[in-house]
Amino acid sequence: MDQPIRSVPEMESFLRCRDLPSYYRDKEVNRRNLDFINTATLHSIQAKAHMLNTFDDIEAPILSHLRSYCPNLYTLGPLNALLNTLRSSTTTKFSSSLPVSSNASLYAEDRSCMTWLDGQPKKSVVYVSFGSIATVSRKQWLEIWYGLINSGHRFLWARRPDSLLLEDGEENQIQAEIVEATKERGYMVDWAPQEEVLNHPAVGGFFTHSGWNSTLESMVAGVPMVCWPHLADQQINSRYVSEVWKIGMNMQDDSDRITVEKLIREMMVDKRDELMKSASKVAEMARRSVGREGSSYRNYEALLEFIRKSCLIYKLA
Repeated sequence: MDQPIRSVPEMESFLRCRDLPSYYRDKEVNRRNLDFINTATLHSIQAKAHMLNTFDDIEAPILSHLRSYCPNLYTLGPLNALLNTLRSSTTTKFSSSLPVSSNASLYAEDRSCMTWLDGQPKKSVVYVSFGSIATVSRKQWLEIWYGLINSGHRFLWARRPDSLLLEDGEENQIQAEIVEATKERGYMVDWAPQEEVLNHPAVGGFFTHSGWNSTLESMVAGVPMVCWPHLADQQINSRYVSEVWKIGMNMQDDSDRITVEKLIREMMVDKRDELMKSASKVAEMARRSVGREGSSYRNYEALLEFIRKSCLIYKLA
């Protein structure tokens, strides 16, 4: 799995087999998932235009290759930040504060965690969330929990009720010792207002599944990451976070409590300064891209013009 892959343009120096999206891990070429991806890719380049939730400053080399296949390609990301820019044109007339949440949650948010964060020191909390799809075995779940507690850092864990996988006959019983330790420096909710959490001054790190939305939200907030990818694009997202953008660490596959503890401490203490420096730089680029003169904002306006002209041509035809 650590064998390097040299055939992907602009990724020759860091791409490994284990960094490929999960659907490429089939041992046989003729598999349904690979067929679907192949067909979807071939059809996608036939579109008249493409919108991507990314921004030019972090993916310029890749985008130049994509544009040779898709000339009308509009990078509009981070979309959550672009939405805030578009909203600000109206909200600033009535308020000096800008929104930080696109409120696109799939679950009911428990806002009690915001009150808990208000009482924590600056940059002291690790926010933990593995997204809306990933599931975790009971054994791995406990290893993560112990690792968080043993790290000695405060943590806020957004833990979906359906995220825990229990084997037949396996009970969801939690040792009293970790429940008690969590009361001292941890807080758990079923779901959190993630953008607001990441932008809260008490949050100093993000333990994430490396979903692209979460990655972008963390970039905008300038929060370093420990990445634990599960499926689809998450593997390669986490590799970019650790090796290209230098804003986090990559934790591959199942890991024990010792690994979790080590990486949390590196993110929050040992490598804190260098990670924060890179994260702040990326955050500035992300925010600049969605500003009125930024690349994503200009692409948004160009996309609207492209749609208007396309509609006019269609109407005249």
